[in-house]
Amino acid sequence: MSQLLLSAAKSLRLFPLFTSKALPVFAATRKTAHLINFQQPVRTQLSTSTFSFKQKGSKMPPKKVVKEEKTFLGKPSNNLKIGVVGLPNVGKSTFFNAITNSSAPAANFPFCTIEPEEARVAVPDERFDDLCKIYKPGGNVPAYLTVIDIAGLVKGASSGAGLGNAFLSHVRSVDAIFHVVRAFADPDVIHVEGEIDPIRDLEIIHEELRIKDIDVLKKYIDTNDKVISRLGQSANSGDKNKKEELVILKKVLAYMEEGNDVRKGVWNNKEVEYINQQQFITAKSVIYLANVSEKDYLRKKNKYLPKIKAWIDENYPGDMLIPFSGAFEQTVSLLDSDAKEEHIKASGVPSALPKIIVSGYSGLHLGYFFTCGPGEVRAWTIRKGTKAPQAAGVIHSDFERGFIMAEVFTYKDLKEHGNEAAVKAAGKYIQKGKEYVVSDGDIIFFKFNVTADKKKH
Repeated sequence: MSQLLLSAAKSLRLFPLFTSKALPVFAATRKTAHLINFQQPVRTQLSTSTFSFKQKGSKMPPKKVVKEEKTFLGKPSNNLKIGVVGLPNVGKSTFFNAITNSSAPAANFPFCTIEPEEARVAVPDERFDDLCKIYKPGGNVPAYLTVIDIAGLVKGASSGAGLGNAFLSHVRSVDAIFHVVRAFADPDVIHVEGEIDPIRDLEIIHEELRIKDIDVLKKYIDTNDKVISRLGQSANSGDKNKKEELVILKKVLAYMEEGNDVRKGVWNNKEVEYINQQQFITAKSVIYLANVSEKDYLRKKNKYLPKIKAWIDENYPGDMLIPFSGAFEQTVSLLDSDAKEEHIKASGVPSALPKIIVSGYSGLHLGYFFTCGPGEVRAWTIRKGTKAPQAAGVIHSDFERGFIMAEVFTYKDLKEHGNEAAVKAAGKYIQKGKEYVVSDGDIIFFKFNVTADKKKH
């Protein structure tokens, strides 16, 4: 195949998220210390008579330290889903309908949603919109977040209560979680526990998910321990790997039995490899969504939010809490674009959905790059930390197999200089090789060449 040139760009708006002074976003923090080792340079001695390097007593240069790339918890895929999880009647389906502009059942009784609903949501990014204005393409395809509406879990779900086993299997199948917690009082909307208590509700869900993980893992360990015991001295290399796996999984089990979620543990890459094979529910990223009344949302005040934030700070530092109003979002979602803009302007508060969508996308460790041209502007989803050849492979496998280089410039430089020619003239058009990690805001031209011989392989 002759050499081709394809324009591609990567720009993922992860953090900062959609922000507004009118709407707080709570993120718990944990202070971390970073130790940096500074390598002292080794001076090479020169002979003044010959200007040659002295061999005697000279020190060998230090070996280059190759930093091991951190493996993420979760499936190594760019086709991931986030599930909406919580107790019944907390506003999950109302939220799902608003965020997806769909009409999943939402009623005032438990388990009105039985089978999970699925929808794709466009990820908002002003840069994508701007690139469409610059290139004026015939078509455009934004990045998408796949959202799953899962039926409400109840206390005892891990032991089968309230169709719990089926619902927990749905949670197990997603890759991250929107945890919706009720922070509004409404006598017309029943609560399965009798009264409003967000902290109790949070603890019920977390406990049920953790117990389910423990139960599944115990059965797995017991079964495989028996297999290894029967093999005895006849174990092969595969069996030795199984022994290593069981040692690691027993460590994970002990950690969970102490009341911890897998995602908050410190695991090395080998441990993460075995953890990912188990698809633990508590290994999934969680974004907390506090559903407040429309009145509280408009006045930017809610008595439950400080308690919820304090609970997250104590138990899951670093996790995000986003307040939203299902009632407000439902009203806005039913309006056309002009009426929606007017309603939000008159209300004095923005919709929380753009922020929620972007944070969900980030929670899945996803990013995207763009392919830009007069024919189309498209966002291609990749995992964070993806290198240029693998990013090219998202478009087509030939692009990765025959990768030559990536010619890179940034969205910021394009905005500053106005067009690609001006970016090149300013020296902002840079060639990158196979080790280049695609960065937020990149616009890339991939060069590749696949020969006939290579195609055979």
